Amino acid sequence: MKWDDSIKGFEDYLRLEKGLSSNSINAYINDINKLLDFLRDNFKGTTPQKVRLNHLKSFVEWLNEKGVSPRTQARTISGIKSYFKFLLIEEKINSDPTSLLESPRIGRKLPDILSIEEIDLLINSVDIEKPEGQRNKAILETLYSCGLRVSELVNLKMSNLFFEQGYIKVEGKSNKERLVPISNRAIKEINIYIEGYRKTLKVVPNAQDILFLNRRGQMLSRVMIFTVIKTLAIQINLNKKISPHTFRHSFATHLIDGGADLRSVQEMLGHESILTTEIYTHLNREYLKDTINQFHPRS
Repeated sequence: MKWDDSIKGFEDYLRLEKGLSSNSINAYINDINKLLDFLRDNFKGTTPQKVRLNHLKSFVEWLNEKGVSPRTQARTISGIKSYFKFLLIEEKINSDPTSLLESPRIGRKLPDILSIEEIDLLINSVDIEKPEGQRNKAILETLYSCGLRVSELVNLKMSNLFFEQGYIKVEGKSNKERLVPISNRAIKEINIYIEGYRKTLKVVPNAQDILFLNRRGQMLSRVMIFTVIKTLAIQINLNKKISPHTFRHSFATHLIDGGADLRSVQEMLGHESILTTEIYTHLNREYLKDTINQFHPRS
């Protein structure tokens, strides 16, 4: 079995059976290609069937020597494990060489969040005199109101807006759909954007149902959303490293701070596992600890 054939089969498996997005598939394939490049340089002639635990341990040591962070190492190892499990399922190999391969221990990284005041400051700093200003304002309100991933935002459809019921339908990871409540404020900003800007655009055929568009009537890129947010952060001198995902983190943290139960937040975020959602309870504890350290007389 050749590497190219097995990688192509793995790619098809991720797309057709797992239903993963192009970005996720590319990440998995990049992990396999890193291993393949290493083996070609250090263990020539090693086919997928000939890979053994010692090869993989040498690969991990090589990643260490290159200064790859433990978090990135863990993600790369996870991708390689998925690949060999696929080969085992397909009966291309007799045993899984990754079964005893350990990932580096990593601490759980708590994401940066914005305060309510910082979010208001960002949104209010949008220049709505510019043609795209109202669109950008609606985007920020939607990100914060619904806790969307940036990929979910750029793919949000007009036909999935149920404003009378107070919901939007979101297409999340692995094409899983979920209903997410949307605030009246976000609804108001979206309606103003649709009436005052979107209806003036000449929309390209494949973007007729896409909500947020650029001035050429095309779907916005993920990079464009990052650029809008980073530009506004510089504009208000916000000394935090933020991205569209920061609004999602802030959405979840503010909900839990306000007393929302973890299961509800899990549902709204579209997390498969509640363990992923639990990070926001840790964030809440960190905030409490900081508050005590700052204000308690015995601190």
